[in-house]
Amino acid sequence: MTSIILRTATRYMFPPLLVFSIYILLRGHHYPGGGFVGGLFAGSAFALYTLAFDVADARRLIRIDPRDITAAGLAAALLSGIPPLFTDHAFLTGTWWEVPLFSGATMDIGTPLIFDIGVYLVVFGVLLTLVFVLGEEE
Repeated sequence: MTSIILRTATRYMFPPLLVFSIYILLRGHHYPGGGFVGGLFAGSAFALYTLAFDVADARRLIRIDPRDITAAGLAAALLSGIPPLFTDHAFLTGTWWEVPLFSGATMDIGTPLIFDIGVYLVVFGVLLTLVFVLGEEE
């Protein structure tokens, strides 16, 4: 597609869509959203970029094979279930750690967030794979 309007709009909309996908990922821990919806937003941003430009440009922008992103997401989701096993809890039971911040405050990081990041990467990688395969067909 060679629409100058679509290309210009994509240049302006692409970064906010990615930032919003991260916001939805992190917000989903306590409110609706999470890894699945965040991954859909990120994949949609790249689908828009692929439509505006082409698959080769989108692949250059991402620089990582989408299958590797999917594999990393599956690994993160799987690894999020292991820490509870060391505390005699069931696989995928939520476990949290207090992480000190530079201001003296603490932040809770838990295995549900790691699982959500894994889901985010899986959805993002699968959606990118689909968009790229469909975009490369002639």
